[in-house]
Amino acid sequence: MCQFSFFFIGSAQLILIGTSVIEKSGCNETVVLPCHVTNLRQKNENAMFVIWKKEGDTIFSYRGGNKKYNVDNSFSSAKFLHPENLTDGDASLVLSSKQAVVGNYSCEVTESNREGELRMELRNGSVASCGDETPEEKCGSWFLLVERAVIVSLVILLVILCAAQLTFIGLKYEIESQRKVCIIVALVIFAVVAAVGAALFIQDGYTVQNQAGLGLMVIPAVILVPLQYVMFGIVFDSQLQATLALIGLKLLGFIIAVVGFALCVPACPPLHGSVLIAGIAIMAIASLLSLAYVFIMGSRMKDHPRPGNHYLLYMSIRVI
Repeated sequence: MCQFSFFFIGSAQLILIGTSVIEKSGCNETVVLPCHVTNLRQKNENAMFVIWKKEGDTIFSYRGGNKKYNVDNSFSSAKFLHPENLTDGDASLVLSSKQAVVGNYSCEVTESNREGELRMELRNGSVASCGDETPEEKCGSWFLLVERAVIVSLVILLVILCAAQLTFIGLKYEIESQRKVCIIVALVIFAVVAAVGAALFIQDGYTVQNQAGLGLMVIPAVILVPLQYVMFGIVFDSQLQATLALIGLKLLGFIIAVVGFALCVPACPPLHGSVLIAGIAIMAIASLLSLAYVFIMGSRMKDHPRPGNHYLLYMSIRVI
């Protein structure tokens, strides 16, 4: 994508090389504007003067004679990438991603009575290359928009399926008030925390807020595992092999999701985002199967109520 550009006029001019087009993405914490002089003669910092401009306005300058820096307040993060290599011709500038405003920049270097200039364009790209093997492939600033939508949708589906299962059980079986309140409160807490996480995570960029948002959707999902155990306990006198298998499947999905989250947080673009998505998807599948199992078994038990305490008391009275 980037092409090398050269600017020089005659042998008396300094030759500056760099990239004509620079793209930044949400993965970048800093942006480097490359500028290298190839034909310095004196290699004496006292004889050098460097100016960086944006749209013709000076944003950074350095006079080697008195070691004096002048930095525009709007570009306060500006500094030499390798100040120790200035005498070797490296006048590259580094900016924070927030202050690296898109536009045209220029690097001007003077050595005594010789000078040169290099122009470049900084573009605000929303994508970044995934890897060297497939440079045409593009990834989002952290997650692709489609991936973010899938993750948020799966978390919403988890809440809906759990709520649907609780509603069905509440309509068909008597639930102790205290237990019902605990289940509802737990589900509401998870839903609220996940909603806050989704609002932070869905935003563009690779920031602490994005990472925290993803964590708020993934980590609290552990509450759905004991919640599923409790709901099965309301329907069945004892946990059957099928119910234990479904609980185990949901727990497995949570573990995979947490592993995926741990792998994604330090990487941009997230090379293991599929692991995270797979984990949440497994949890959603387990929730769907649990709902179907409770619905089917509950329908079969419609005319044959579960032998709970009231039923056992009634049978004891009849025997007496």
